[in-house]
Amino acid sequence: MKTLVIIPAFNEEGSIVETVGSLREAMPGVDYVVIDDGSSDRTGELCAENHLDAISLFANIGLAGGFQTGMKYAWRKGYDAALQFDADGQHRPDYIQAMLDAMGETGADIVVGSRFLARRKQLSGRMAGSALISGLIRLTTGKSVKDPTSGMRLYNRSMIELFAAGHDMAPEPETLAYCLRKGAKVVEVPVEMRERTAGKSYLSASKAASYMLRTCISILVLQWFR
Repeated sequence: MKTLVIIPAFNEEGSIVETVGSLREAMPGVDYVVIDDGSSDRTGELCAENHLDAISLFANIGLAGGFQTGMKYAWRKGYDAALQFDADGQHRPDYIQAMLDAMGETGADIVVGSRFLARRKQLSGRMAGSALISGLIRLTTGKSVKDPTSGMRLYNRSMIELFAAGHDMAPEPETLAYCLRKGAKVVEVPVEMRERTAGKSYLSASKAASYMLRTCISILVLQWFR
């Protein structure tokens, strides 16, 4: 299965070289592309200095636009599968083969690297939000997704085409719900994730609350009009 690992990166100078290095060490045969999303730090320069495969955008267009850039690249280059992979070191490349195997064995359209198949969610505001999203997805689709906020997702060729062509296709839980409602087969594979190795999350407390509200409204209301 010809696979492309898409690594969206915004101001990840502290981790991008190490992230790509660990990916290449664990999966030496897999292709990757860093999407430098208009970073204001040295992310783009480090990609060039270390001869990393990268596409540098002139302005910051956000995760959705950066990821879609990678999906358009994957579609045009004829890849069979594309994996969303964080630039901050949280995603572990040693789980990629298990995700590829699961897609091949089950015929899944999307494989989610799930943190909560083997263990329960911890008691925290963030995990409560994840549980709420899981419940809304089950309510609106009849399908269970234990870790809808996981950013480690593998997409097959049909999903690559959908993301490459759809202007409103973002790598977010509401799009996962949308794909399920449209008949996509989603399976989960157990993974463990590391703590961020450098930099900081873009989600402050206020942004996290706004994100949760937008996601819930989208799953319950807006997606029925897509």
